[in-house]
Amino acid sequence: MSRWLSVIGLTERGLAGLSAEARQLIDQAELLIGGERHLALVPAGKAERRSWASPLRLTVEEILRWRGRPVVVLASGDPMWFGVGVTLARHVAREEMRILPQVSAFTLAAARLGWSLADTDCLTLHGRPLELLNGAVFPGARLLLLTDDGAAPALIARRLTELGYGSSRVMALEHMDGPTEAAVEHAAAEWGQRRTADLNTVAVECRAEPGAAVRARVPGLPDDAFQHDGQLTKREIRAAALAKLVPLPGALLWDVGAGCGSIAIEWMRAARGSRAIAIESEPERVTLIEMNRRALGTPKLAIVAGEAPAALDGLAQPDAVFLGGGVATAGLIERCWEALPSGGRLVAHAVTVESETRLAGFRAACNGDLTRISVQRAEPIGPHLAWRPLRPVTQLAAVKP
Repeated sequence: MSRWLSVIGLTERGLAGLSAEARQLIDQAELLIGGERHLALVPAGKAERRSWASPLRLTVEEILRWRGRPVVVLASGDPMWFGVGVTLARHVAREEMRILPQVSAFTLAAARLGWSLADTDCLTLHGRPLELLNGAVFPGARLLLLTDDGAAPALIARRLTELGYGSSRVMALEHMDGPTEAAVEHAAAEWGQRRTADLNTVAVECRAEPGAAVRARVPGLPDDAFQHDGQLTKREIRAAALAKLVPLPGALLWDVGAGCGSIAIEWMRAARGSRAIAIESEPERVTLIEMNRRALGTPKLAIVAGEAPAALDGLAQPDAVFLGGGVATAGLIERCWEALPSGGRLVAHAVTVESETRLAGFRAACNGDLTRISVQRAEPIGPHLAWRPLRPVTQLAAVKP
């Protein structure tokens, strides 16, 4: 089938900024899809017009019903960078669509600021939780953020201040590449309630104040970074577990018996785009996971409140499984191993004799490696320091053949 679906990027220049090919496709379209702002840039013609519905899938379904007829979707800038082109590409074969991008908001912002785009974190908060910002902030970071509206810059500035980055430089770049282009700049702590134009991209130069918490993406966050009830995989043990789990972009982790969610959260922080499901049966700990996922910048962490192995039924296939609690539960480790695809990774920890015996017995079935991890921390005893051992942990790590 010919390329019936065209996704065309627009800037504030409107039709004047388009190629002859893009304008011809718009003229020939029988259906024109876009936001109200984009549709207003195109003079009335023969094409039927539709604005985006809520939820978005309703418009996607309508587009698919027009399959084989010329359809044009208008988007902002580069449709494949946090744009609708990504969504449509999941439903329409590559051979049936063409994408004509324009300069993205990120590229325009980097050009205005003289920033290296390769050294800048580009994120979207459009329709996404503000807590994503918590995981992106560190001293010296440069961030470019797509936003929802003119209230977003003030929310971003307030969050930076709460995180101890109130001296950060915050710039709202409005209507870039258009006749009303403007910029507003203040320190985060001085932004207040200022509202900007709804069409804006926010740039941040992160500057930490004394005492600000610095959270690296390398696994092994301090134990006090998490709200917990004592059931926490300690920092050194957590880093060792994640080294064996191997977080990768797009990969899915099951954190079974998640406690306060520390393993799942660090998995998602370690590889952008990675996914995790925390399975926990205790309601109080589910609440802790909810608090920690927001505070540490992983609001997309999914939570399943229930007891494994029954709670695992119907979950998407994992690429890795961490079993931190309930190892001695009959059939649980076998269920987790069975769920993994070829190349999937299992890491299980035991602290009791019964759980350790269970791991030793399963080692032959998975051809895994057993490791005993013992950590001691120096702590004060009066005017002196003495070593206090943490409870030893037995770790089973295996890769499914």
